[in-house]
Amino acid sequence: MPTSSVRSVFMGPRLRRLRRDLGLTQADMAADLDISAPYVALLERNQRPVTADMLLRLARTYKIDLSSLAGDGGADHAARMQAVLKEPMFADIDIPPLEINDIAVGYPGLAEAFLRLYTAYREEQLALADRKGPGLSEPGSSAAADAGDPVAEVRRFLAARRNNFADLDDAAERVSREPATQNWLIERLNGRHGLNVRQLPPEVMLGAVRRLDRHRKQILLDDSLDNASFNFQLAQQLAYLEFESEIAAALKAGPFTTTSARLLAHRSLASYAAAALIMPYSAFAKAAETRRYDVEALARQFGTSFEQTAHRITTLQKPGAEKVPFFLIRVDPAGNISKLLDGAGFPFAKHGGGCPLWSVHGVFKTPRQIVTQWLELPDGQRFFSIARTVTAGGGSFGAARVERAIAIGCAAEYAGKLIYTSNQDGPRADAPTPVGIACRVCHRPTCAARSELPIGRELLPDDYRRLSVPFGFSSD
Repeated sequence: MPTSSVRSVFMGPRLRRLRRDLGLTQADMAADLDISAPYVALLERNQRPVTADMLLRLARTYKIDLSSLAGDGGADHAARMQAVLKEPMFADIDIPPLEINDIAVGYPGLAEAFLRLYTAYREEQLALADRKGPGLSEPGSSAAADAGDPVAEVRRFLAARRNNFADLDDAAERVSREPATQNWLIERLNGRHGLNVRQLPPEVMLGAVRRLDRHRKQILLDDSLDNASFNFQLAQQLAYLEFESEIAAALKAGPFTTTSARLLAHRSLASYAAAALIMPYSAFAKAAETRRYDVEALARQFGTSFEQTAHRITTLQKPGAEKVPFFLIRVDPAGNISKLLDGAGFPFAKHGGGCPLWSVHGVFKTPRQIVTQWLELPDGQRFFSIARTVTAGGGSFGAARVERAIAIGCAAEYAGKLIYTSNQDGPRADAPTPVGIACRVCHRPTCAARSELPIGRELLPDDYRRLSVPFGFSSD
């Protein structure tokens, strides 16, 4: 092959990672490839390109797939950098896509450093908002106390990454391409790991819904689980068995201050991988757009629950393949927040006390029915919300059940892509419900649902006039 037709690529970090994974020194690899050790060092520092001939030599010598060795040529880093550089803080910097691609391909280490730095910045911004934002934390709460809250830490960890972990999605898609039968999860657990699946009554499971019995090489599941929960538990166990390296890599980037936070994040990532196995990113994203984000229709198509499907919709932010950004919140009848995923920039009250005018707090009156609503915040931002109740537990007479409500939503600019906005009899976009983040930071003077006086406002006397609202205060 003429020299001019040989395509060369810079892949120093990948070559270094391959050598270390194989347990080789630079001298060892040089001997294997019949080149000099200094030349290996130059290749790893991206001071020399890897030619097509060298790629073939690497593939033959170490019995590895050529496509996996060549990788994506920096496409993933480029896509992630392009997504980050769309942030408002970079709005005045004009960086052409070609330059971004040059950095991603030619200097992958620098690209990774930039992405890590930005993610750390996002986490610190979210932590600062939790600690100091009015209405988001109780007065007097210390930074140390907030940092010690494992739930808050994991929520920041997920939010800083827009609830998307592309490496887990890619790993799950490699596995989920193989299934050809309805019971493929059981078959893979049995064929690849030698594990049999058994279902046992709740009284035998002693409070567990899933248990891995390594001694008897079996996975035990509560036989009262519905089909969606049964498959999810199998997928989560498979994720623990096969995706530990990807989960560990994601956790390594998280600044967790407690063991509980790390364990909770580990579980969250295993759940993410389980959803990715059942609802592979490419197939699910395509179906979501085709069905216009119809949660119930998608749940039927993939054999999942309403909540599992709604949760997966919030993860469709893979760099280069982003879809509509959604937020999700789950609350109980008392208003306690048990799940919070923000990929749409909705300013949640982080510690409860949400606006009672939001339909997520009222759908308990109409169980299992979807309620749509246009929302307008005091600063004029508008969002479209879909709320419905979901049930956890149950499965047999007398079994404990927990009723919760979940809401997913997106910014008004994306609402036209949702099937729910096509209902002519539904709520009107030009008549949104005026809501606030929480009463303490909402300054709407005419809200009859108010439960607290806004911060910085003085209560008006009512000795000569009593207003119809619970707290009367000056509007200026």
